[in-house]
Amino acid sequence: MSHSLYSASVPVLRQLLGSLAAVLEKAEAHAQERRIEPDALLQARLYPDMFPLAKQIQIATDFAKGASARLAGVEPPRYEDGERSFAELQQRISKTLGFIDGLKEADVEAGATRAITHGSGERARHFDDGAHYLTHFALPQFFFHVTTAYAILRHNGVPIGKKDFIGAY
Repeated sequence: MSHSLYSASVPVLRQLLGSLAAVLEKAEAHAQERRIEPDALLQARLYPDMFPLAKQIQIATDFAKGASARLAGVEPPRYEDGERSFAELQQRISKTLGFIDGLKEADVEAGATRAITHGSGERARHFDDGAHYLTHFALPQFFFHVTTAYAILRHNGVPIGKKDFIGAY
């Protein structure tokens, strides 16, 4: 049994974006209950040279929309990266889910054999086909940033666990 490129990408991105939205809800509730300034969590990081929580979520959504768009052969939408609250980050996740849900399965499938370029200029990365791009670059990047966002919240005492990370499937 083989999996399609669509089933290996869009539903997985959708699942983890949903879990990211759910852990953000728990983080906001945790901050309110404990009278923690929201920015203390939104700007928290695991180590000084790592991005804070808000940026991790921005990058995760960038990889979700970018990967699915490139596979479908369409231009990914551009976001301003100006989110400064839990509500604004939730809107960004919702906007990303809306974009992904609007893509046609056949268009994503067509990306399996299409060459894909990620980025531009000296930092551009070229992949011979979408399958390699998805499995060796886009999904690992996406998972890294979702995992780091989860770890930042867990490290800061938000009561979340493995089931929260995995989400509904």
